[in-house]
Amino acid sequence: MRPFLLSLALATPAPALANDGFGGLSATGLTFGQTDAVAMEEERLYIGIDKVAVDYTFRNTTDEDVTGEVIFPLPPIGVWSGYEAMMNLPEDLTQEDLVGFTATVDGQPVQVTIDRIAVVEEGWDEENPPSKQYDNPGRDVTADLERLGIPLTLDYLAVREVLLSFPPEKRNEVAALGRAEYYEGDAANDIPPDVWGAWAIVTRYHWTQTFPAGQVVKVSHSYTNRPPGGLFYWSDPPEDYQTYLRDIYCIDEGTSKAMAKVLKNPEGDEFGNYGTAYNISYVLRTANSWAGPIGKFTLTLDKGDPKNVISLCADGVKKTGPTTFVIEKTNYSPDRDLEVLIVQPMQQ
Repeated sequence: MRPFLLSLALATPAPALANDGFGGLSATGLTFGQTDAVAMEEERLYIGIDKVAVDYTFRNTTDEDVTGEVIFPLPPIGVWSGYEAMMNLPEDLTQEDLVGFTATVDGQPVQVTIDRIAVVEEGWDEENPPSKQYDNPGRDVTADLERLGIPLTLDYLAVREVLLSFPPEKRNEVAALGRAEYYEGDAANDIPPDVWGAWAIVTRYHWTQTFPAGQVVKVSHSYTNRPPGGLFYWSDPPEDYQTYLRDIYCIDEGTSKAMAKVLKNPEGDEFGNYGTAYNISYVLRTANSWAGPIGKFTLTLDKGDPKNVISLCADGVKKTGPTTFVIEKTNYSPDRDLEVLIVQPMQQ
C-alpha cells in the first residue's frame, strides 16, 4: 500500500482589480505531491460567479492500493477580515464551514473533518501568483495561540475580547511575539483601548481516501465561489491605466466595445460608466502533479446573466448557452492558470 498526502486546495485571498473593490478567494482543485500512481482520466470543471464544482475520474495505474489523507484548505484569512468588511466572506464568521464545501466519492457523500491552524503570512506581493501564495500560506503559529488561550476563530469580536482581557504581562508577551498590537486609547477624547490581531486562519477540510489497485475512483466536490471584485469602470479604447487588465484577461477589441456598451450609463457619460466586476482566478497547474496529463478536460464557465460580459485568455472557447462557455481539451497538461473577468452592468 502506498501512502500519500492529497491536497484539495482553494487558493488565496486576492486583491480586487477594480476601484472600491473587495478581496476574495481564488481557487484550484485536487492535488497531492507528485505521483506516478494515480492518473486523472477526466476532469469536468464548472466555474460560476457563485459556485465552483469539479468532477474527477481517477485511476490507480498500479497493482497496489494507494491511501492517504485528502485535504481541502481554504486560503489564509486574516483574523480581522470581518472588522474590515472588505472580503467576500459570509456575514457570520463564527460558522465552521465558510464555503459550504461538500464532496462525494463514487456518488456517496464523504464525512469531512474540519480543523483550523493559525499562520503568520508573508508580506503581500502583487507579483506573486495565487499558486505561490497558497503553496506557502505562512508560518504556523497555532501553538502560540493555544498556549496563550486565544481561540482559533474568525470571530474578531470574540478574539478582541480575549486579547483585551489579558493582564499587562500577558499583553506584553503577545506583543513581543508579534501576534497583536495594542493601542492605549485616549480617555480624554473618549477613545477606548483597542487591539489588532496579526495572524490569519487556515481552515482545512479532510478525509482519508483509498484508490484501489487498478480501479477507477470518481471524486466530486463543490463549494461557494467567493472571488474578489468591486466597482468597475471601462472605456473604449482603454485608458492607459486599464491596459494591464487587457493583458491579464486578453480583452480584444470586440470585448472592449461590449464592456463599454454594457456599462454605459443611460443618464449620460457625465455620470460615469460604472458597473461591477468579478476577478476569478483558478489555479489549473496543480493538475500536473498527477500521473501524466489530464485525459479529457472540460471547463464550463458561467457568466451569470446574458447581459454580463466575460473575458479570459484561452483557446477554443465555445458558447453553449445564453450564459455558458465551454473549453475542451484532451491529453491536457495546463501550462498557465486561469484568470476570468466578468463584468456586469450597474443594478438599477
